[in-house]
Amino acid sequence: MLYRENGQFKTTYRQDQQMLPILQDRIFMALLLAFVFVGAPLVFSDYFFLSILIPFLILSLAALGLNLLVGYCGQISIGHAAFMSVGAYAAYNLVLRIPQLNFLVVLVLAGLIAALVGLLFGIPSLRIRGLYLAVATLAAQFFMDWTFARVKWFTNYAPSGSVSTATIDIFGWQVNSPVRKYLFLAAVVTVFAVLAKNLVRSHMGRAWMAMRDMDVAAEVIGIRPVYAKLTAFGVSSFYVGVAGALWGFVHLGSWEPLAFNITLSLNLLFMIIIGGMGSILGSFFGAFFIVALPILLNRAPDWIGIDLSTAMVSHMESMIFGALIVFFLIVEPQGLARLWAIGKEKLRLWPFPH
Repeated sequence: MLYRENGQFKTTYRQDQQMLPILQDRIFMALLLAFVFVGAPLVFSDYFFLSILIPFLILSLAALGLNLLVGYCGQISIGHAAFMSVGAYAAYNLVLRIPQLNFLVVLVLAGLIAALVGLLFGIPSLRIRGLYLAVATLAAQFFMDWTFARVKWFTNYAPSGSVSTATIDIFGWQVNSPVRKYLFLAAVVTVFAVLAKNLVRSHMGRAWMAMRDMDVAAEVIGIRPVYAKLTAFGVSSFYVGVAGALWGFVHLGSWEPLAFNITLSLNLLFMIIIGGMGSILGSFFGAFFIVALPILLNRAPDWIGIDLSTAMVSHMESMIFGALIVFFLIVEPQGLARLWAIGKEKLRLWPFPH
């Protein structure tokens, strides 16, 4: 009886349009945010921040951007790490060549540059779809890998091809410790998640979902495919570009073009498939699954007292990881977000059987 909508009346349109219409959801979200910004810095160690929470937050933002395109608009992409690299190198060059810019402005500009590149590679979506569109986005991945490896201007003519970043300074606040990096990322991801939630409820998000469900019917009722598809590519690339800048500056510190290879693109796709396509919450579930599970599998033999070689642990990790992905796809194709939704539905009925 703790999770029930009975008695929660909505008397205004504003109340009816809330993101969290149930009081218990609002209380849970307030407690979660309080733990994220106050409790987590007091509880977790620097290792936990650097190995799990920081990559989890950045990849959540990238998965959120990809989910807007694939989950909400139905446009398949397997080359979104390319747009992450655009955001990372754009932010690096902006900081290098215009050092007066605040890093928050750099993030926005890097996202906009990635959005322009995403619009360029999104043009084929006006004519092709499905696997053909996936191949077109894969071409973006190879093209960006070649560009940043061969055009030395992007790396400031570094002989090794790798770049290094300076400490992030935001209005005099140095983001130079694991806790500060975590708090900065948590604030950025929270803002972008709220924006995405409102975006998918707007007329633009509804146009995306109409194109995803049946593009011909959507065009008949007045939705322009050019507008819907290109805005989806642009917004998705903006999110991923910001995530790429954060991945380079906050998580890596120094990187080379191979840091944004096709493996990262596939991992982003796995995140939204496992977490749940067409779900904001699913992006976070999928990112946590991808980040935490390999670490858990790597440490499991030591915990249960089995002595395995490093190569065997690596192979076992890959096999178990792949098997779990297939298992989730068979048991719940709609992802972990659907399991969460089923749990909430059960709580609404508990303790009654129907």
